[in-house]
Amino acid sequence: MQQSDYSFTDKILYKMALGAPFVGELTFDFENMLAQKVVCHSEDRHVFISGLARAGTTILMRSFYETNQFTSLTYRDMPFVLMPKLWKRLSRSSHKKNSLKERAHEDGILVGYDSPEAFEEVFWRVFTSKDYIFNDSLRPYVVSNEIVQKFQQYISHIIGDYNSSTELRYLSKNNNNIIRLQAIKKACPNALIFLSFRDPVQHAISLYSQHKKFCTKHNEDKFSYNYMRWLGHHEFGGTHKPFIYNSETESRLKQYSTENVNYWLAVWIETYMYLLSVAPADSYFVCYESLCEKPVDILSDLFEKAGIPFEDGNIQHEYRTSVLHEMSGIDVDLLRESKAIYSDLLNRVA
Repeated sequence: MQQSDYSFTDKILYKMALGAPFVGELTFDFENMLAQKVVCHSEDRHVFISGLARAGTTILMRSFYETNQFTSLTYRDMPFVLMPKLWKRLSRSSHKKNSLKERAHEDGILVGYDSPEAFEEVFWRVFTSKDYIFNDSLRPYVVSNEIVQKFQQYISHIIGDYNSSTELRYLSKNNNNIIRLQAIKKACPNALIFLSFRDPVQHAISLYSQHKKFCTKHNEDKFSYNYMRWLGHHEFGGTHKPFIYNSETESRLKQYSTENVNYWLAVWIETYMYLLSVAPADSYFVCYESLCEKPVDILSDLFEKAGIPFEDGNIQHEYRTSVLHEMSGIDVDLLRESKAIYSDLLNRVA
């Protein structure tokens, strides 16, 4: 959504609902008090899509969402995303028309009030921010059993309905889940995890370009900056905090400025080297280039893994191979290392 879509009153409400963690905890407790007792059963094959930002995770999520086999958080759940059932009731009379607009990334993806989005991260920020969000970074962490159980409750709130006994499967797209994959599997042992990746140079250039774009936006609009921070989006822009997986990651990234494309290539290397080593054995790596070149083949295979029917008509978005960009000054050693990791990722594609 564009920032112009938010009135002054909206901004005050968002600040109240998202800016104070205790409000999030309170609304979650309200939902628990009013919701039916539903649990996230171990046999439920929920779908979690993750990967580094700009890897095609959004368009992959939308392909699953449009099968009508899944439910997810949408813009209508904002800003009280921790009490989705109750907020649906309270806000029903003020629903706005679902007009589509290009999202702030300016990448051709249209969003409206009924578009699914990565608002799940608010849950993790409210209940575990001290464990993984630091002044200069986001870091992997171990999630307690208590929080895992809360997350199971949260999923039940999203997939359940006050007036229906029918439940859809949960669909999540959350880039930050790469630092808590074990917790996801613990909460939903039978979940399908899809990890999207992209050609390292093209991916690094995309991240670099988005970083510059959002730095400008955040300097000009304080609400835009706070909005990204409240949602736990630190991928790029003024709110950027890199994933630091270990001391080697920290040492490598300190060599570059975020204004240098090699910084973003180093981010790519560290992220996918990490995922190759820690991703659950039953995770599926998804190549963005292959998805764009052969969407029917790739999606039909992914849908089959998820146990849902596939028809060509399910592809509502135009999958197209991105225009290749060139940038000078790319470090030859980083390039060589990233290409080797990319090859390893291709070998992991099912």
